[in-house]
Amino acid sequence: MSSRVVVTGIGVINPLGVTVSEMWEGLVSGNSGVDYITQFDTTQFRTKFAAGVKNFDPTNYIERKEARRMGRFTQFAVAATLQAVEQANLKIDSTNDGDIGVLYGTGIGGLITMYDQIKVLCERGPDRVSPFTTPMMICDAASGQISIMLGAKGPNFCSISACSSGADAIGEASEIIKRGDARVMIAGGSEAAINPFAFAAFNSAQAISTRNEEPQKASRPFDVERDGFVVGEGAASLILEELSFARERGAPILAEIISYGATSDAYHITRPAENGEGAARAMARALSKANLKPSEIDYINAHGTSTLLNDKSETAAIKSTFSADAYHLPISSTKSMMGHLLGAAGAVEATVCILAIQHSVIPPTINLTDPDPECDLDYVPNVARKAKVKTAMSNSFGFGGHNSVLIFREYADA
Repeated sequence: MSSRVVVTGIGVINPLGVTVSEMWEGLVSGNSGVDYITQFDTTQFRTKFAAGVKNFDPTNYIERKEARRMGRFTQFAVAATLQAVEQANLKIDSTNDGDIGVLYGTGIGGLITMYDQIKVLCERGPDRVSPFTTPMMICDAASGQISIMLGAKGPNFCSISACSSGADAIGEASEIIKRGDARVMIAGGSEAAINPFAFAAFNSAQAISTRNEEPQKASRPFDVERDGFVVGEGAASLILEELSFARERGAPILAEIISYGATSDAYHITRPAENGEGAARAMARALSKANLKPSEIDYINAHGTSTLLNDKSETAAIKSTFSADAYHLPISSTKSMMGHLLGAAGAVEATVCILAIQHSVIPPTINLTDPDPECDLDYVPNVARKAKVKTAMSNSFGFGGHNSVLIFREYADA
């Protein structure tokens, strides 16, 4: 069985805002969500900034008692999902609950909970460790809590593929609908990793920027002065529906997801394959599955991490896939404004593609003042651009060699 899959609702919690409209306004204005870390003392750390979520109160979405029993990444996921469900006007009851599933991604899950409770163990002993540690810490806590809160009884699990997690959740959720195992899937990604342990690890690996004197200029994809990514946090949720189901209930249709391509580099645990070979195969596979020519893509939301290797390899992969069309194709990295949301990045960037289609605006790549000579494509530098976007591609690549590509298209009845 194969069905068309449409998006009927989106919700976001991210460094530019705690609603879709706040995020979109920040993106098209070229704002930065990066600032100095307040969650912990950074005196001993080489990096002192991050793209944290501001003005988020979980009790706006969840009862206080329940919120205390959820990790921050789960709180984000639930909040984003409730936004998406409201926009989709999705009612779940005994007539449809078995046809509605949840597939939610994360790269690290409840790292904050784990870190805090290990400190309790070491400082106060095993009997003081919270009994809620395990359900707050496990990576599928978000998918489980969403299912429980909404009563969704269809397929329910978590995708964990590093920085491709959110994209893989959306892609695999669409495949679940296409093969007939659900009519609706709630899909997305969430991450909350702004804590001392994560930053110590990232600093040790020399993966993140140390541009402490100008944190809002630290995420600079494709720029010659880039020195690593900026850690972000947040979540995004999409309501995916089989087209006939969405039509039957009169749901608002925001866009159609038409393809998902995934490959592995099989090369190195952190470095991308030479010349982005694996990423190129993922883009080519997504185009082939959608029966699209490269010239039919109007916009690419790049993985664009602001790391030396990724940006060069992604540029090479786009050139390999799109040939001469690569030089006429608008590309941007919204990580320049939101930072890298790790396992949530692909989900948030999928919503950006949908919004670009809806609003005919391409968000910019900010902080791109001196392009790397090896990154010589059109990255929509610094200022948003009005342009008709009918079909958009979202790239997500992760440690471990994961490459995941989603393609969204403006919805049409035909």
